[in-house]
Amino acid sequence: MSDDLREFLAKARAGASATAAAAKIVHLDDLDQTQRAQPEAWSLTSLRGRLVELSARGATATLTSAVSLVLEAQAEAEPVAWIVPWTVDAHSGTFYPPDAADSGIDLAALVVVRTPSVIAAGRAAERLLRSGAFGLVVLDFGSSNLESASARLPESVLGRLVTLAQSNDAAVVCVTDKTTDTGSLGSLVSLRVEASRARTLGGFEITVRALKDKRRGPGWTRVMKARGPSGI
Repeated sequence: MSDDLREFLAKARAGASATAAAAKIVHLDDLDQTQRAQPEAWSLTSLRGRLVELSARGATATLTSAVSLVLEAQAEAEPVAWIVPWTVDAHSGTFYPPDAADSGIDLAALVVVRTPSVIAAGRAAERLLRSGAFGLVVLDFGSSNLESASARLPESVLGRLVTLAQSNDAAVVCVTDKTTDTGSLGSLVSLRVEASRARTLGGFEITVRALKDKRRGPGWTRVMKARGPSGI
């Protein structure tokens, strides 16, 4: 591990917790308080050691749902990496640092990696997970055409991501833009959820619904409140 990475990790673990914890309370307030006695299905605790796919057509709520996990990780002083291939259309709702900061994310405690392709993104995730330093790695595939042979992540890569997530107690979340009836990234995906949003008074209501869950079974939902970026 390089000295630069060690320095970053030390700062990330020391500085992220208080800021992100406060932001989570303000922006993401659980509606169902009866479930707080046990880990939520959509939480970093429940997703550790798993390969997760977070999808929706148009990516209208996927980023907000992913950001909720980043906030949770930072509240626990867990370093986070967000990986985006260059093939993702910048106007398709992909990661935008000002919006992330407005949501409460500490950008100084977040590693953002841009890669030339989907395959390169998968390999970058492998290297980051292998370091054992990251509790959450987000692969933001956005509008990438994951159905083409040149862009599809091989099962071998998915297998290594699963193994590394399990051995390092980390969550790997792949953000995709697809419809409900479109197949998942592969058979090794442990959980696939669909995120949707509805405008409410003073913000939005985000619903995360399980389409596939090898642990709990499909069909559960998690509803959260969130506000949009400033000006929305």
